[in-house]
Amino acid sequence: MEELLEQARKVADEAEVFSISHVETDAVFEANRLKHVQSRETSGKALRLIKEGRIGFSASNRTNGAKELVAMALEMSPFGAEARFEFPSLQDYPEVRVYDPEIETVTEEEMVELGQSLIDRVRGHTPELVCEASVSMGTISVDILNSRGGRATYSKSLFGINLEGVLIRGTDMLFVGDGDSSCHPLTDAVAVAATTIEQLERAKETAPVPVGELPAIFTPYGVASAFVVPLAMAINGKTVLQGASPLGNRVGEQVFDPRLSIRDDATMDYRPGSRLCDGEGVPSQRTPIIENGVVSGFLYDLQTAALAAAQSTGNASRGLATLPSPSPSTVVVENGDTGFKDMLADIREGLVIEQLMGASQGNVLGGDFSGNVLLGYAVKNGEIVGRVKDTMVSGNIYEALKEVVAIGREGRWVGGRLRVPHIYCPRLSVSTKE
Repeated sequence: MEELLEQARKVADEAEVFSISHVETDAVFEANRLKHVQSRETSGKALRLIKEGRIGFSASNRTNGAKELVAMALEMSPFGAEARFEFPSLQDYPEVRVYDPEIETVTEEEMVELGQSLIDRVRGHTPELVCEASVSMGTISVDILNSRGGRATYSKSLFGINLEGVLIRGTDMLFVGDGDSSCHPLTDAVAVAATTIEQLERAKETAPVPVGELPAIFTPYGVASAFVVPLAMAINGKTVLQGASPLGNRVGEQVFDPRLSIRDDATMDYRPGSRLCDGEGVPSQRTPIIENGVVSGFLYDLQTAALAAAQSTGNASRGLATLPSPSPSTVVVENGDTGFKDMLADIREGLVIEQLMGASQGNVLGGDFSGNVLLGYAVKNGEIVGRVKDTMVSGNIYEALKEVVAIGREGRWVGGRLRVPHIYCPRLSVSTKE
């Protein structure tokens, strides 16, 4: 890295070298049994330089070839964007624990046993269920060095379990599943199995579909499938800079329910989205997005922050072959004070939404969502009475979250990077094919 940086400094005003290596092993299951165990190892370097005020970029997975990387970046620089930022100097980084050495002791045999035990446990409840599952384990090492003396190095361990099951009875198809991930090795899949079995229990019977403007409880997975994409786009500094975000000019305004608070927090220990710094070497931080319903701020990398006359929030995300761009790290929706059973008890007729399919169609930037209910349940007089079929819901996140009925007191991780509780919305448009 030092040699590459030195060569780049001779011909450019500023330069940065980004190095990443990734080792991953996956145990993949199809049709209830092991399909294969596969290991992959990738590594490479990316060079970003500033020449006459413009950004040049190149990347390679070759172990040598520094001259070629410099030449390619120089060749691209006349066509690159105007650089409005400076690379960070040497920084003090927070202590963020994201590597567990125990990851190195996990064997492929243990991964296979974990995945098969998960499938067997769930099929012990419903033998006809056809399952796909995966158990993945890996490590990532990142090294960033720039011409202003900045340097950051860290390693991260990753472990994940996922299960998807389908139950086919005649023309009826029921989809269930769950997952878990951490920087720690996961030693059992009891929680994933329990959630999936709970879904199967709630979906044993089908129920008539209530239609019209109805109250709806979004489970954590339901929140992720309906609300996350529009909101993530709205708080992205690049979208704000383009003038396309509905929240762009509303900092300090009460846009959402006062009980809603959301933060981006890459400093949380042992979470897959956490790290000591972002992809540009900017220290990780805890960034309030929504505080008690008030819009607090947005997510920036160095370039978008400079263009917006703001400071980088340490949210630059990048791969080997891509320039940095802002994106969420670890997102936490703060817990409320209401239990799920209390939410149910308040509903005379409505829905519980576990998973929407195709919710990101339509005017996503405007906050609209609509989709088929892939998994959801009808609620009658405070109780779940069965699964709904052929049902579509639609709404707008800014309307749905402007005045919620309640927020759950217990959040859970979805996909390892989002922690969210149940959210009870007062009304949602519900329709059916029948």
